[in-house]
Amino acid sequence: MEVNVIGAGLAGSEAALQLSKRGIKVNLYEMRPEKSTGAHKTDKFAEFVCSNSLGAADCSNASGLLKKEMELLGGELIKIARAHSVPAGSALAIDREGFSQAVTQKIETDANISVVKKEITKIPDGCTIIASGPLTSEALADSIKEFTKNEHLHFFDAIAPIVEKDSIDFDKAFWASRYDKGEASYINCPMNKDEYENFYNILINAPRIELKEFEKDAKFFESCLPIEVLASRGVDTLRFGPMKPVGLIDKRTGIDNYAVVQLRQDNSAKTLFNLVGFQTNLKWGSQKELLQSIPGLENVNIVRYGVMHRNTFINSPKVLNAALQTKNREDLFFAGQITGTEGYTESIATGMLAGINAARFINGNELLVLPKITMLGALTQYISDENHEKFQPINSNWGITEPVVLSKKERKNKKLKAELIVKRSLDYLSSCC
Repeated sequence: MEVNVIGAGLAGSEAALQLSKRGIKVNLYEMRPEKSTGAHKTDKFAEFVCSNSLGAADCSNASGLLKKEMELLGGELIKIARAHSVPAGSALAIDREGFSQAVTQKIETDANISVVKKEITKIPDGCTIIASGPLTSEALADSIKEFTKNEHLHFFDAIAPIVEKDSIDFDKAFWASRYDKGEASYINCPMNKDEYENFYNILINAPRIELKEFEKDAKFFESCLPIEVLASRGVDTLRFGPMKPVGLIDKRTGIDNYAVVQLRQDNSAKTLFNLVGFQTNLKWGSQKELLQSIPGLENVNIVRYGVMHRNTFINSPKVLNAALQTKNREDLFFAGQITGTEGYTESIATGMLAGINAARFINGNELLVLPKITMLGALTQYISDENHEKFQPINSNWGITEPVVLSKKERKNKKLKAELIVKRSLDYLSSCC
């Protein structure tokens, strides 16, 4: 029996590889380059569209635990990501071109995977994983809507600008990671109070790209808000968010900065850097003016401007169970951001689980449902929980896991709480899977 996988993004690529290594034939459908999403730039598989960071690299963070869980469960893309990592302090960032090329090559040379480059407009018959992502085509979205009998929910995702390193003025900018943790792998552009207020005034008065009529009632995802939306919440919001100066001091001056703009390496050649937290929907001329108001970026060369696009996800609590199997059709699975799991790591992880479970379904085995003591289990249990009154996308985080038993004194110790959650998860997966 063959499995159809719709979408060769992060989730679909991972799902296809999971099925293949279990000896199952896969038809992997990808509509690019026949039809573009408006956000992708290449026809390669597993393309990173927004940031090039997968989040925390180690288990001190919920995203780091999810990565470790994937490794224990035999994840394929996490291995490729680590092989194509670039310096990013305590985060796992990748050379997006090298990573995507490696995934594409692995899939295209896999004897069990047949790549079909065409748009799928209807949910196909037979065992299928839909991993078409947050930019699912309108025709397929309509088919999914008809199947789910529920309206889709929408939110916006914004992309940060990318600039050339050689155009940055390092007489003003400096290298550092916050609190000197790990390598000094971020470029930091410091601001004093007057410089920040000038930047802020440009930002809040800058014209934005007008939304299409059908997009105007859509919602932003809280952890990926455009910088102009954050700024509208108050003059100091950015200084306590993406421009937080704490732990970032230029050792040449020793000055406590009023605000700091961070740039993160975007490719292995270290020639391109993206602005951390600078997702935006400003018009391109305004983006240039804004970036060139930042000390050190006065003459910066912008190689990719920020853009914003609508993301689509299903009402998973009504549609899916915790195995990522649809409740109304046992041979149909969903994976990736279309399920309401937000983030690159989460997309790969759900693609892995959907691939594992589609293989188990075909072989007549019990599906894998992970408990909430694991991060992946907590994530899939959350998105399939029918008690949600108003379902919104979710990242991996400590708050969705099963609580650990702590004394009153221990409850204030966040580090201890995280360590206990991590140990509990890894012990479980090591013994059962």
